[in-house]
Amino acid sequence: MYKPGEVVLTQIQFVDTYEIKIRPALVLFEEFDNIIVAGITSNTSMNGIELSRKEGAIKDSVIKLNYLFTISKMMVKKTLFSLSKDKKKLVFDEFTEKLAELKE
Repeated sequence: MYKPGEVVLTQIQFVDTYEIKIRPALVLFEEFDNIIVAGITSNTSMNGIELSRKEGAIKDSVIKLNYLFTISKMMVKKTLFSLSKDKKKLVFDEFTEKLAELKE
């Protein structure tokens, strides 16, 4: 079982191509063998939550809360590392801020 806050290496199919790529992603939650993940990019000029090599990333990166995917747990190659408690809180806070309009 994958835990929220884990960064995994997984197969992801992007919407603009049929190609499946191996990419890091942040586990948001797992349910019924499906995992909801946020994409991670090494393009640090993109908007998102910064993720540094000090924190465990292979390269300085950005967690993209607008790149959400549902993947099968069979698509995960391995767990890379887990976010710190503070970084998980930052992800939670930014994600709930994006969802706040649902309450209106």
